[in-house]
Amino acid sequence: MRERFVRTLMELAREDKNIVLMTGDLGFGVLKPFWEQLPDQFINAGIAEQNMISAAAGMALAGKMVFVYSIGNFPTLRCLEQIRNSCAYHQANVKIICCGGGLTYGALGMTHHATEELAIMRALPDVTVLSPGDAVEAEAATRIMAATPGTCYMRLGRGGEERIHEHLADFQIGKAIQLREGKGIAVFSTGTIFTEARKACSILRQRGYTPALYSVPTIKPIDADEIRRCAKRYSLIVTCEEHNVIGGLGGAVAEVMAEMRVKRARLLRIGMPDCYASVVGSQPYLRGEYGLDAEQIAKRIEKSYV
Repeated sequence: MRERFVRTLMELAREDKNIVLMTGDLGFGVLKPFWEQLPDQFINAGIAEQNMISAAAGMALAGKMVFVYSIGNFPTLRCLEQIRNSCAYHQANVKIICCGGGLTYGALGMTHHATEELAIMRALPDVTVLSPGDAVEAEAATRIMAATPGTCYMRLGRGGEERIHEHLADFQIGKAIQLREGKGIAVFSTGTIFTEARKACSILRQRGYTPALYSVPTIKPIDADEIRRCAKRYSLIVTCEEHNVIGGLGGAVAEVMAEMRVKRARLLRIGMPDCYASVVGSQPYLRGEYGLDAEQIAKRIEKSYV
């Protein structure tokens, strides 16, 4: 996913010399082709993420389009005041990229986990929030970010994610992508947890259920129309995210459903419980520890539906 992002950004930067990539002294393995081929459009700001965001905002207000890149929660929580005051408030053309969303850097402990930033970035006015599920969505999201004025945030996986799509003909900000029709249950997944959500749906189909499955690469603006349609059509809506269960995809869906005046589905939010990971381990290990693997997702959905 991150490799596809860099390749796509290089294509865009060759066409537009105002595009600049900044890194906080990270990602050299994947960013090396960019700085070798486009050295005048690359800046290493060092391990000084708050300064990086401030500099990016200044460059954006001077006419540049600046992509800033770091890992985990470093480009968001560490820089929240700078993003809020210098970027979002001025609708500056700064595109913030997190590599390693969720529990990707699980072995490095909670300081490197990005499990709250979707909620926090979603709360900032005029900020577009993207969380693609595979490399194809990541490429489409990168291109559409470059065409979208103002501040954007995108969460990526670290690499090696399973492919969802062969191609995407009509990727749009604010639109969920339906992968499978169903009956009774609709599952909405955002980000790389889609792998587990898809496996969970396969498990449920083996048990006689027919869940619909959606990928939701845009957290803000959320696809309110599709949520309302599904809430009328299905008995149970399920959200899956590798993020605190409060404020992310589940929170966005809940807000839409709570304002519906007609009879609607019940909502099951599956995500990180409202706690910090107190153990360390690989991403798959931590998913199992916190109920985010396919089998546990399937069990929770089945229990909520019957």
